[in-house]
Amino acid sequence: MASEIVGVTFPIPKKYTPRLFKDGKTVFIKPATVFKELMPGMRLVFYQSHEETGYVGEATIKRIVIDDGPLAFFETFGDAIFLTREEAEAYVQNQERWQGVRVRKEVPRKRPWMALELEDIQKYDTVKKPGRFVPVGGKYLRE
Repeated sequence: MASEIVGVTFPIPKKYTPRLFKDGKTVFIKPATVFKELMPGMRLVFYQSHEETGYVGEATIKRIVIDDGPLAFFETFGDAIFLTREEAEAYVQNQERWQGVRVRKEVPRKRPWMALELEDIQKYDTVKKPGRFVPVGGKYLRE
């Protein structure tokens, strides 16, 4: 029997995690990967990447918004977003570079973005090591 999805985890570079715990940012944005099964009320567990890796905290997903580009979220959520507008713009530019040269000359697939509005954000006392690798795109958490 398949286990029930209770949330999701996404890697966040260590330099950004204090914004979620200390600076009161309540909106997490990223390209929409691992999102089709998500619903409000599920958990987002923060996987700290780059250094001191592991789960560092969690939050409850209050609302999920999907849009074609991250800059639209700044109209909706403003300063609550954990990235600055400039960081989001730079991420989009880097993403376009990562597309690289394709074998076929089709138009590159444009992935939508998602915003997860969070509540009850909690930082763990210690970093918890995951049992399995957390890919860049994230992964569902199962009960």
